[in-house]
Formats: sequence, C-alpha cells, structure tokens
Amino acid sequence: LGFEHAADERVGSIPLGWKQKLAFSVALLHEPGVVFLDEPTSGVDPVTRRQFWEMIYEAASEGTTVLVTTHYMDEAEYCDRVSIMVEGTIDEPHSSTTS
Repeated sequence: LGFEHAADERVGSIPLGWKQKLAFSVALLHEPGVVFLDEPTSGVDPVTRRQFWEMIYEAASEGTTVLVTTHYMDEAEYCDRVSIMVEGTIDEPHSSTTS
C-alpha cells in the first residue's frame, strides 16, 4: 500500500484515502468471495481514487466479486455490470459494454 513511512501512525490520524485503502485491504485478508464497498472513493483525491480502482481491479482479477455503490457515473463505467436504483427499486442490470 505504500504506507511504510506511516507505520507508527494511528489509523485515526492518516488521510481518508489511506483509511479507505487500508479498510479494503483488511477486508480482503480472509479472501472473501464477495466484498461490498459503499461509496469507497467519496471524498478522496483523484490520485487515491485511481489507486483504489486499481486495487478493485486486482481483487476482481483474483476472483473476488466486488460490488460498489457510487454516485459517480464515471466510476460506474469502470465496472463490468451496472444496476441503477430509482426510488428503492433496482432496474435490470446493464453491461458497461455495448453489443
């Protein structure tokens, strides 16, 4: 994660983006089949946001299904499948690639 320089820091004192990456890494320790991420990049800087998506891609490539909620439509484009919730109802899933 590149946090070696902060090894002696308390988690509460590190930046939000680092906390998000650390929490995701901890969630993956037991190699779950599915991980749910609720707005994982909300409030983080663009560089950390991109790094976080690289971590998501890596987890997915290793067999973990990653479900992400987001208000950022550009982030939805990173996903293999997209569902949109309107008034508490999920529409049919849509592929992010066109046929």
